[in-house]
Amino acid sequence: MPSYQCLGRVPHKRHTQFRKPDGGLYAEELFGEEGFSGMYSLLYHQHPPTRVSGIKSLGKVERKEWPQEQHRHHHVRTANITPGGDPITGRRLMFFNQDCTMSVARPTEPMDYFYRNAMGDEVIFVHEGTGTLETTFGTLPYSEGDYLVIPRGTTYRVVPAEGAQRHLIIEGFGGDIVPPKRYRNQYGQLLEHSPYCERDLRGPAELPQHEERGEYHVHVKVNGELMDYQFDFHPLDVVGWDGYLYPYAFSIHDFEPITGRVHQPPPVHQTFEGPNFVICSFCPRKLDYHPQAVPVPYNHSNIDSDEVLYYVSGDFSSRRGIEISSFTLHPRGIPHGPHPGTVEKALGAERTEELAVMVDTFRPLKLAADAAELDDPKYPFSWLD
Repeated sequence: MPSYQCLGRVPHKRHTQFRKPDGGLYAEELFGEEGFSGMYSLLYHQHPPTRVSGIKSLGKVERKEWPQEQHRHHHVRTANITPGGDPITGRRLMFFNQDCTMSVARPTEPMDYFYRNAMGDEVIFVHEGTGTLETTFGTLPYSEGDYLVIPRGTTYRVVPAEGAQRHLIIEGFGGDIVPPKRYRNQYGQLLEHSPYCERDLRGPAELPQHEERGEYHVHVKVNGELMDYQFDFHPLDVVGWDGYLYPYAFSIHDFEPITGRVHQPPPVHQTFEGPNFVICSFCPRKLDYHPQAVPVPYNHSNIDSDEVLYYVSGDFSSRRGIEISSFTLHPRGIPHGPHPGTVEKALGAERTEELAVMVDTFRPLKLAADAAELDDPKYPFSWLD
């Protein structure tokens, strides 16, 4: 988990008077998980965060399923999805279950509102583009390759810079998305064998002071519905905060791959763990160096998990015909592995330049309706000679 951070102005002791220059009190907010027992931060607002001037429903959050008549592998091509919408409305759902969702977006419009996902943590993987994540905790600049980890309940707005944007969005429900337990000691510190450390995690860089008044809207996703909360002050009115719960960025390019003499299994690439799923990063790395090593994945059956790979860049040595920005879904119960010819072709190779994000879920995934038109029906037969 991220370590303690403090940004802006906070009082000497928590839950004590913290006064503005005009003598009024700042409004303290405990932003915490699991009631008062989980990770938390204390935020100090210029206005009480309870000061709401209007509420209305924007409708149900629907997950339209593409029912499957066959249990099979899938190759879902998203490279050419039509750009549009903003970083929230432009999301197109691809896969989902009760624990998580996976969506893609190519936003072209700015957000004229703020967003808060009160149902789950989010990870936005920035495949293309640069910009800034504006949050109650401050600003986080982002660029290609960044994972933006956003705790549930965080009020934020994505502000893209000029140029194309392409995002992979993973939501997790019922728990935190955090660094794997095996990478951390009993105090939460990342251990020496972890493929990254706290220096690689970037918290909010600046905390702009917003004193603007007017009409502002926060769209809150909660209980399967989208609500519009209206405020008469800027929602990012925090003057200071401290604690362990806040959004942060981690670049996939700072992940240090673990390698060996023979081929290493996917858990060595694990980057985060969520409720009943894991997120892994496949990065450029030195390949297996046993003199008789086979440097591509061996055939394997996902008996208890569904495996989704999102292809970012590079040469995917075990796959043929896979496009950048594609997903492959290899569901439980049926084996998959290297395509014909790729094993012999890879023998003697010393490096791979592939870059991909993998999500393994431990409960079955459903395909969303938007995936139907992007699916390659020939993919299950791509292992034929």
